[in-house]
Amino acid sequence: MDDAEAVSRRVAAVWRIESARIVATLARYVGDVGLAEDLAQEALVDALRQWPAQGVPANPGAWLTAVGKRTAIDAWRRRERLDHRYAAIAHDLENGLDPDAAPWDPDTIDDDVLRLIFISCHPVLAREQHVALTLRVVGGLTSEEIARAFLVPTATVQQRIVRAKKTLSAARVPFEVPERAEFPERLSSVLGVLYLIFNEGYAASAGEEWMRPELALEALRLARSLASLVPREPEVHGIVALFEFQASRFGARTTPAGEPILLPDQDRSRWDHTLITRGSAALARQDALGRGRGYYGLQAAIAQCHATALRAEDTDWERISVLYEALGRLAPSPVVELNRAVAVSMSEGPATALRIVDGLVASGALAGYHVLPSVRGELLHRLGRTEEARSEFVAAARLAGNDRERAVLRRKIDDVDAAS
Repeated sequence: MDDAEAVSRRVAAVWRIESARIVATLARYVGDVGLAEDLAQEALVDALRQWPAQGVPANPGAWLTAVGKRTAIDAWRRRERLDHRYAAIAHDLENGLDPDAAPWDPDTIDDDVLRLIFISCHPVLAREQHVALTLRVVGGLTSEEIARAFLVPTATVQQRIVRAKKTLSAARVPFEVPERAEFPERLSSVLGVLYLIFNEGYAASAGEEWMRPELALEALRLARSLASLVPREPEVHGIVALFEFQASRFGARTTPAGEPILLPDQDRSRWDHTLITRGSAALARQDALGRGRGYYGLQAAIAQCHATALRAEDTDWERISVLYEALGRLAPSPVVELNRAVAVSMSEGPATALRIVDGLVASGALAGYHVLPSVRGELLHRLGRTEEARSEFVAAARLAGNDRERAVLRRKIDDVDAAS
């Protein structure tokens, strides 16, 4: 690999990890999310041009942020709009903000990212707009990845993001966490976006890697911060518990080469039991509020069943089936029903579960979702219907967008062929 390629990879890694913080910090200064993302992208171009010759700075995130600020100042100068915002930013830069040496204040950054999420979930935006904008700006997902997650055309996602930025700018939405009285109005949307970001990190919808743990851990960190802001909101503790339990398995979910290790085959001694303990504590905090478990709390309870089973065969599948049934009544969803079918297959057998899955196939609700034929293939394989199972695994592999997941499905095809 030559130096230019090495620097390009480093720039890509920095952007993947730091982009949300960079955009959030710039948005706080310029007061416009769309402009902040443009400034960050321009700084990224400068990095690709300068770093190969000058070397990667000691603090690349701060370097990109400072360049973005200076670009904003230059633009204001050109427009001769030296207002108080320009003066404030210029003062910061002129008083020791060295992009190579400036300390990164994690508290400030985390607050900025949280502000960015609240802004992206402002009531002035339609739900599909704020979800797309937050996943793009905070989650760092491409338009293609967001489109795949929601089974819509890429152009549709791009239009939603552009429209959302224009709407926020036109409405002059301030870059700040809303007053506490406004929290309930936005909290559901904020939790939904954090959930989507975590899930993309837990199982990437596309690309070469099965997981994007830095994305999931950022969602967990933000959820913890949110719980400290609204400690009386049960579902915030529920989502924290869910993330803690799911993140506890990261160290056991892949081989050193990055190949997926499915849940039954994971070395449970490699699970992070500190996170499991934290998850149980968060779930207990939700229960202590006495308002019952909601959408995230029920999922956390399911994750707890897996996390606390010492061996795969010790998993309480009957309880998991009941929890999925409760979840389906609270928030009906074909994905929840598919997950319930998996639990039923373990507690009652594949034949019962197959009837549930066949109902989902007939409904067409999950058309294009690769997990549906994958689950159906597993059930058929367990029932000895190998030819049908193979066809389902082939269909699932064709639909899967993630390279590692496709490899898992191809191995299942090989297993079916070997058993035939």
